[in-house]
Amino acid sequence: MTDTSLNAPGLSRRGVLKIGLLGGAFLATAGVTASLSGCSASAPANGLKVIRESDLPFLRALIPVMLAGAVPAERMAAAVEGTLAGLDYNLDHLSPEMLKLTLQLFDVLALPLTRGPLTGVWGSWEKASADDVRHFLLRWENSAIGLLKMGHSSLLQLVMMAWYGRPESWAHCGYPGPPTV
Repeated sequence: MTDTSLNAPGLSRRGVLKIGLLGGAFLATAGVTASLSGCSASAPANGLKVIRESDLPFLRALIPVMLAGAVPAERMAAAVEGTLAGLDYNLDHLSPEMLKLTLQLFDVLALPLTRGPLTGVWGSWEKASADDVRHFLLRWENSAIGLLKMGHSSLLQLVMMAWYGRPESWAHCGYPGPPTV
């Protein structure tokens, strides 16, 4: 008879709970630290409604990696700026609680104290290569910590919704656009 038990060697339910609690405590502490240190400035960047100046370096490093293959290199800069505008619009229409959580995620990614250990990007986002960003995304996608997986999923959904909500993205996926009425 085949053993179908879910016992993983060296990994117990208690161990998973400890990892989850430690990860949650770490992220909560990082969020409070970011808020107290002034990292989470509440004023939006110039021309935007929600996205702050401190969020832009991370987002400008992230978006081209997520859009790779869907946007030709010569149009990437315009696609990044358009996606940022779409993301800002979408964030402006989130519930207050969801917006608060999203901005906390951005704070954790912007704060050098948490960015290095959590993402593997030890320098600034402006100096991060596309490979650094891809490694960070894979690290979070395959993390044993549920909060990091949720963060990855949130980032992916936010950026993809902002990009595919734009008419210039539709041709790449074969969508002819909404019907004319």
